Amino acid sequence: MEQALSRSQKLWKLFVTSLYISAFTFGGGFVIITFMKRKYVDEFHWIDEQEMLDLTALAQTSPGAIAVNAAILVGWRVGGGLGAAAAVLGTIIPPVLIILVISLFYAAFAANKYVALVLKGMQAGVAAVILDVVCNLGMKVAARRSILDLFIFLGAFAATFFFKVNVVFIILIAGLIGVSRAILLKPKGVEK
Repeated sequence: MEQALSRSQKLWKLFVTSLYISAFTFGGGFVIITFMKRKYVDEFHWIDEQEMLDLTALAQTSPGAIAVNAAILVGWRVGGGLGAAAAVLGTIIPPVLIILVISLFYAAFAANKYVALVLKGMQAGVAAVILDVVCNLGMKVAARRSILDLFIFLGAFAATFFFKVNVVFIILIAGLIGVSRAILLKPKGVEK
């Protein structure tokens, strides 16, 4: 069990972990979410799995990069405003530096066949990690044994895969269903 950390130690750990995750994660926000879950839920126990799912859903529905949105939400949850700042800073430093280097040497990178081969290989690895995220999240939805959750999950999949419905509409509809369910199933005697 991890010893209790002071606020500054926790903020530093949040920054360094975000920096590490961002520096060694390729393939976009969904890949980063997997690594965030492994660190913040499984290893540090700073948040629980359901909360990570909720934060991921919020990160997806907010404008901007999912990795940055998730860093803001996880950072805020773990350390308030300073936690959000530490997590975002750690998340954006690696891509900014990588893009800076690539832009300086773009002509050399674009023409290099070995760089092209590395990128092709990384695509396969990224696809596997994204599939892992989908399977893990899908299993958690199925484990809840909620017909409505399963219907939303399968309906969203069918809408995007078969009917090419814009993901924004799917997220809005799923959010409306979630709000409606919360209103309709509000336990009796619970007041705001």
